[in-house]
Order: sequence, then C-alpha cells, then structure tokens
Amino acid sequence: MSSLNTFGAIMTYAIELETQITAYYKEAGDAGRAADADKRRQNFERVRRENVTEIKLEPIEGLDEADYALNTGDTSPAGQVAVERIAAQFYTDVAPKINVREAQRALEKAAKQHGALSG
Repeated sequence: MSSLNTFGAIMTYAIELETQITAYYKEAGDAGRAADADKRRQNFERVRRENVTEIKLEPIEGLDEADYALNTGDTSPAGQVAVERIAAQFYTDVAPKINVREAQRALEKAAKQHGALSG
C-alpha cells in the first residue's frame, strides 16, 4: 500500500524529494542546481502550510513511493539526468491528483523545471 494517498503525504514527499536533490547536487558540486532544489523545497513547505486548512480529505490512489526512488549515489551526467527524470515523473503524476490549485501549479512548475534539466 502506498503512503502517497493524501495531500499532506504528497507535499511531504515532494519536500523530502527536493531535500534529497539539494544534497545530491551539493555532492555533485553543482551549487546552482542545489539552490534551485532548495527553493522548490521552500515553496512546497509554504504551499503545504498555507493550504492545510483547504485540503479535502479525499483519498488519492495509484501512487507508490517506490516508483520515485532516486539513485543519489551516481553523480555522473547520466545519473543527474536519471534523477531529473524521476523527479519530473513524480510531479507529472501527482499534480493532477491534487485538489488544491496553488499546490497543483507548484507541482506542475517543478515538473517543467526537472523535465528541462533532464533534456
């Protein structure tokens, strides 16, 4: 059973994902991409905080964390493309399932940013 079944769980996972990506790019020596990931994390934290009272408790189905696991041990160019593709796929998959428009827009924006970095 997936733990990505509520608005809060998805936003928490997005925050954790961007935290991992920040650390990943720091390890890879790319301060710019690390800073971009940290900005996305901060934005997701703000969105979650500001919209927590608007959340409808509708269950979300069809998402599994295992599908979005990052290989943060490979900092090669190919490894970086793989990390970006997984992140883009996560945001592409979850955005339509969120019933809070501001959160949807933030997730869609992150999908585009990661998609652009994956080539």
